[in-house]
Amino acid sequence: MTNRRMFFTMLWGAVFRRRSRAMMAVIASLVGAATLFCLASVCVAVPRQMNEEMREYGANLIVTPSAASGKSQGIDSTTMRAVTSLVTAGHSAKSAAYRYESVRVNSAPYTIAGVDAKSVRALNRHWNVTGDWSSAGNVMVGRDVADALGVKVGSRVTIAYRSSDAQTSDSAESDKQSSKSDPRMSDSGESDTKSAQNGSQMSDSAESDAQSAEGTDGTEDTEDTGTGAQGAGEADAASRSAETGTHATENGRVSSDIMDTDGTEFRVSGIVDTGGNEDSIIYATTADVAKLAGSKRGADVVEYSVNAMGDDLNAIVDGINRNSNSAVKAQTVTRITSSDTRIIAMLQTLFWIVSLVVLVLTLVGVGTTISSIVSQRRNEIGLRKALGASSRAIGAEFTVESAIYGLIGGLFGTAIGYALARILCVTVFDRALGFNWLLGIASLMLSMLIAVIASIPPVRRATRIDPAIVLREE
Repeated sequence: MTNRRMFFTMLWGAVFRRRSRAMMAVIASLVGAATLFCLASVCVAVPRQMNEEMREYGANLIVTPSAASGKSQGIDSTTMRAVTSLVTAGHSAKSAAYRYESVRVNSAPYTIAGVDAKSVRALNRHWNVTGDWSSAGNVMVGRDVADALGVKVGSRVTIAYRSSDAQTSDSAESDKQSSKSDPRMSDSGESDTKSAQNGSQMSDSAESDAQSAEGTDGTEDTEDTGTGAQGAGEADAASRSAETGTHATENGRVSSDIMDTDGTEFRVSGIVDTGGNEDSIIYATTADVAKLAGSKRGADVVEYSVNAMGDDLNAIVDGINRNSNSAVKAQTVTRITSSDTRIIAMLQTLFWIVSLVVLVLTLVGVGTTISSIVSQRRNEIGLRKALGASSRAIGAEFTVESAIYGLIGGLFGTAIGYALARILCVTVFDRALGFNWLLGIASLMLSMLIAVIASIPPVRRATRIDPAIVLREE
């Protein structure tokens, strides 16, 4: 019998004839492989799954006109298409455009947003809307606006665009051009609602002071927003109306009398309740806002919900800002992106802590089992060395035996770990998890490596057994 055949014969007997000891080593490797593969699969899949879930809660990227561009016309359709092509070059994305104007309802100032209801609805699926979204001749009002005006679904409101609102915004334009807060999230929405609730009637001078103060408040960072940074849109929108024709009319009404209650009548089709400053805004179709203001122009803000995060999202922002011909500036919504990063960092930290504990336990389990096997086969090892077997051959046999335990445990452990990870993803995210073959191969290799490392101390003891002492004990 050749030495190689004898080696495999001894190996077969060690693995399959001592099943109880071998089973203990396999179980130790199996538990470690299952736990590590499950955690690794979840840590790989969760950031992607969580990013998709977070995209249901608003935008993580906003685009506004740059300070040096022709801000009076907003973001035109050509520029919007160019920016959208940059955003969607390597990632899927949803977008919605907003045009903001200052209007009056019952002599109280409000902000109206001209939107495409379908796009905004797809971007902000977390909004709680009672009734229907805005459509031609129908507006959707925020909960705060509805409470202040005492309206409900089906009520009718008269909305007027005032020339004085557009004119006074010029004084605040220089401050508001640097603003980064969404009017849906800024203090202006709250002050408008409160003024309506108190039934106050603002004079031209008071209104100018309030709007100037609003320009200062509007410089909040996007960290205070949940959906975007569009505060500059409100100020720019009003000033553009002044620039493009303050006293022009187009099926709407423009007046310089703030006490004039005439205007265009709209039906309240729905009420939006988000708990945020969206509740202080009136939403209408873009066409209705254009008629009301008497002019057509581009959007003040375009929001994107991009299926990207971290460095990928920052790369998109840098790409847009580096394009000098786009006449727009892009920025991330800090609260959304920081929430993603924070949760992912917590998951990764948990993964490394649990992985370290599992590795130690696996090493101890396999090492203890191999030590027990060496002790049980001490006489056999001594006899073989007395018959001429080298320490190297004995060490190689135990090392390969340990690797086989790791391979078998890794195979079953990886399968169990994948099943657990799949069940977890379906339960939490309601999405199936595909098998990561690269991760599976890594799990097998790691299981074998851990088993071999755990066998080093007992293998060294086996190679140092003195055959004379063992035979004398017999």
